Amino acid sequence: MSNLRSNIVTWLGRKYFTKIQKNGFDLSKMSFLPDATLAPLKRDGLDPVADLSKTRAKEPISKIWLPFGINGWLVTGYDETKAVLGKAKGFSSDFTNLAEKAVGVAEQQHPGGLGFSDPPTHTRLRRLLTPEFTMRRLSRLTPRIHAIVEERLDEMAAAEGPVDLVEMFALPIPALVICELLGVPYEDRDDFQRYSTARFDLFGGANASLGAMSDSLTYLHGIVRKQRESPGDGLLGMLVKEHGDEIDDQELAGLADGVLTGGLETTASMLALGTLVLLQAPEQFAAVRDQEDVVDRFVDELLRYLSVVQVAFPRFAREDMEIAGTKISAGDLVLCSLSGANRDEKLGPDMERVDPHRQTASHLAFGHGIHRCIGAELAKMELRAAYPALVRRFPEMRLAVDADKLKYRKLSIVYGVDALPVTLR
Repeated sequence: MSNLRSNIVTWLGRKYFTKIQKNGFDLSKMSFLPDATLAPLKRDGLDPVADLSKTRAKEPISKIWLPFGINGWLVTGYDETKAVLGKAKGFSSDFTNLAEKAVGVAEQQHPGGLGFSDPPTHTRLRRLLTPEFTMRRLSRLTPRIHAIVEERLDEMAAAEGPVDLVEMFALPIPALVICELLGVPYEDRDDFQRYSTARFDLFGGANASLGAMSDSLTYLHGIVRKQRESPGDGLLGMLVKEHGDEIDDQELAGLADGVLTGGLETTASMLALGTLVLLQAPEQFAAVRDQEDVVDRFVDELLRYLSVVQVAFPRFAREDMEIAGTKISAGDLVLCSLSGANRDEKLGPDMERVDPHRQTASHLAFGHGIHRCIGAELAKMELRAAYPALVRRFPEMRLAVDADKLKYRKLSIVYGVDALPVTLR
């Protein structure tokens, strides 16, 4: 019955898109794309759907049907994904590529930031941000990160009965850390959590995602204006004081938006899903609790295994090229499945399971090349502090519901769970 329903939905989707092909692709209809196209955004619990590994084994670069009126490719192999992401001169990530192809999307909706920009704009903006994300600069946040973790653990310990680990632990930690880094009011964290979740959730259509970006940017423009008038000690204040003449308000708000939402939802999902992995594997729970030297490797292994950012920003080929024997033409859209690439056995044996002793620092959870996540080290700092502190404070912690009752996001660029009820004692 499920296969019949899938085939019907796919057929209806194709019929609908045939009608609008002449006018471009209506992004509000994302959920009607064929299963093969949506496979990188779907999961079976914590695992990518089986079709993804089958596709990778057969064709690590495979043709997918897209309603943009252009050729589409899905990259699922590790080497192939690394090759695409590392070929900055051959591919464009600029938002205007989408604006030209999609119905209801205008260049004015450009979210700014690094992800949807190409050199030389990308190079200039990243150069302004990079000094703040070196380990030397980030180390000043270490005491505050540990204090934030302990504050959340205290709140959980004071609660009666089961608690939602997402609400009380996974979301507040990155929200507080990012607000601390940027120098924006923590009182507004609820709004940013909503904007961040909505922009990555494509189940309601990509136009809703763009709307969440717009709402976030509107707020941040107000923050930028205040920072222009009276620069603070956070990242925004630093950029104003040191580079105020080199960056306009639109760019500054875009950078802040990318840092805040990119570092919030992704880290929150890692904290929640990583804890779920620990709760389902007592030996790993014990290793993280008792062995200091395991934590760094375990965090990298979890980043690889979970790959909460499921796909990289879409790339558009600038020129005709060949990658791993596949001919890609100028104008083709290429989607790289990070969750698929990180389960490729080219990274090592038995990639479908978590091994806390495995060396997997070469994973692609943060992307690769010039668009590799600039906040990667900050995310690792938070995860390294949070996981061991959590299992040491609550060594008897367990799920408060059956694992199969957990509700995961259905079609989301950033995979996650809506709630994680746990019993602490």
